Amino acid sequence: MNFQQLSTFCTVVSEGSMTAAAEKLFLTQPAVSQQIRNLEEEINCELLVRGVRKVKPTLQGQLLYDYARKILQLNHQAEVALQAMSTELVGSIRLGTLNSLGLYLLSPIIGLFLKHNSKLNFKLNYGSTPSLIEELRNDEIDLAILPEPSQQSEIEFFESYGSKYVLTDEMWLVGSGRDMSLPQSLKDITEFTSKPIVYFSDKYMGFQTQLEKKLSENSLKIDPVFQSDNVGTLKRVVESGLGWGFLPAHSIQKQVRAGRLTRVLVPDIKFSCSINLYYKNDPSLNEIVEVLFRALRQQAIG
Repeated sequence: MNFQQLSTFCTVVSEGSMTAAAEKLFLTQPAVSQQIRNLEEEINCELLVRGVRKVKPTLQGQLLYDYARKILQLNHQAEVALQAMSTELVGSIRLGTLNSLGLYLLSPIIGLFLKHNSKLNFKLNYGSTPSLIEELRNDEIDLAILPEPSQQSEIEFFESYGSKYVLTDEMWLVGSGRDMSLPQSLKDITEFTSKPIVYFSDKYMGFQTQLEKKLSENSLKIDPVFQSDNVGTLKRVVESGLGWGFLPAHSIQKQVRAGRLTRVLVPDIKFSCSINLYYKNDPSLNEIVEVLFRALRQQAIG
């Protein structure tokens, strides 16, 4: 077994299909299938139950998946630590991002940066995309991790900034894993209002526009039972069975895999966007930007 095989296997399990894993890993579907076959032959057991569209792990596959995730996470932590130690970073980083992205991407790596760079200072601001753009404009932050711009004014603003691709994210409709009444998919968006709605008020602007358009076309209005910009709180509310709602895929994949949350497909709405690191074109930031970007990418694919 090698890290590439384990990473590909974990991606197949988490994505639920060879095709989706291939898209995420920027590989062809046959290449992904071949890696899985090689892994199965090497350890001499079947790891996946292959369906028409979906795959799921066998008992042996689930056991390997649990160990592989731990192995890849330790490998990732080692790489980040080595990167942080190999370059003596000095100065201050004023960074802004959405709450959900900060919890998922930044929390695991900031400690490693600070531990190995005693002359480095972090200042992290959470906010909405519009508020963080305003902070960039006013020179209150130097970098931002945000969804790709969806409006012309945002596009024009970011043209003066450097950017690096971090990950692709989606918005998933999820309900409690204990709610046996949840459908596998909605016939149309009108069914969205059939259950109490939990509302993520910090959702991506492009998605918000798409959702509001669909609701308006069907003369629907939503009255959330609970709303917040804190994705951690929203996950707990949904898990408890108080409602369902759209949440960023990167923040709930673990709960969906574990069965604590159930994803409901919505054919009317298909949304994905790139999450990018935006930064001022300042030579003094080049080293910090490069090391931080490598760490973010490792966290995103780890």
